[in-house]
Amino acid sequence: MFSRRTVVFSFLLALFLISTTGVLAQDAPITVTDALGREVTFAQAPQRIVMTGRALFMAANAVYMFPEAESRVVAIGRTSQMALDFIPAIDPTYGDKIVLDGQAGAEEIAASQPDLVLLKSSNAETLGAPLDALGIPVVYVDFETPEQYVRDLTNVGLLLQNEARAEELVAFFQDRTDRITEATAGLTAEDKPSVLVLYYSDRDGVVAFNVPPTTFIQTWAIEAAGGAPVWLDAELGRSWTTVTLEQIAAWDPDQIYVIAYLRPAAEVIAMIQEDAQWQALRAVEEGQIYGFPADYYSWDQPDPRWILGLTWLAKTIQPDLFADLDMEAEIRSFYSELYGLDDSAYDELVAPYVAGALP
Repeated sequence: MFSRRTVVFSFLLALFLISTTGVLAQDAPITVTDALGREVTFAQAPQRIVMTGRALFMAANAVYMFPEAESRVVAIGRTSQMALDFIPAIDPTYGDKIVLDGQAGAEEIAASQPDLVLLKSSNAETLGAPLDALGIPVVYVDFETPEQYVRDLTNVGLLLQNEARAEELVAFFQDRTDRITEATAGLTAEDKPSVLVLYYSDRDGVVAFNVPPTTFIQTWAIEAAGGAPVWLDAELGRSWTTVTLEQIAAWDPDQIYVIAYLRPAAEVIAMIQEDAQWQALRAVEEGQIYGFPADYYSWDQPDPRWILGLTWLAKTIQPDLFADLDMEAEIRSFYSELYGLDDSAYDELVAPYVAGALP
């Protein structure tokens, strides 16, 4: 039999561990309000988590900033965007996981016996509804804007029983965002170059250049970094909107930033610079056209690397304001603090793939 003193000591020790580590007892109920405003309660912390669905890599890379992801994620969908795939590179247990096909349906997901499926909210109708019908708990995340990062990281911290890590991650993104936005807050309209962001695609052999909606993180990042987006008055849809070269020439911005998800952005820049029509644009003529940096993924999108993209944009758009900012140090810090990669691991796993960010 345990003495009363032993029981009291154990209880106090548990309270101390929770208060100092942010880790909840495994059998404590957990309630989160997810990205769709749904309140989801678990009798105890989920131990078998499945992640899949469209745009998975953005959410997966965020969840893997928590060390518990390695042991809790038992099945995962496709997390590559091009040829490279970050999750297998950093998860030594990846070979033991169930890797789901990109078209995996509810029945295939159910076969992995999850007690939680994490999905981006855009998958609610196609995957979420069938999973609900099977009685499998689903929690939705967005990870699309800086504000949503706060909410979604907090929820993941609850689900993985590591609220302290969630607080660290929120502080990481907030501190680095504040450093940029506080420096650019005092700029006048005359201080801000006119900027155009273009996403290049050549799906089915048809070349198109597209601008983001005002609600997308790419637009927010240009403004936060001290630039003036030229496309805000255009008739935009809810996703990328194709624009003509005539429209681009009419805008004739000071700077152009080119995004390419399925090929190196440098290749697109080289193609543009050889085209006589593009050469007439002021940004091209003055060497103010840039390919958006990337490593495993492009840094413009709401993968955790958006903070690197914002930092690089600030240094490029407002070079005098951020002259002391060391991008290599920023990148190494990102991978060290968020994924635990020391300099040796960074040099092996990341440095060979960094493109467009360093002089």
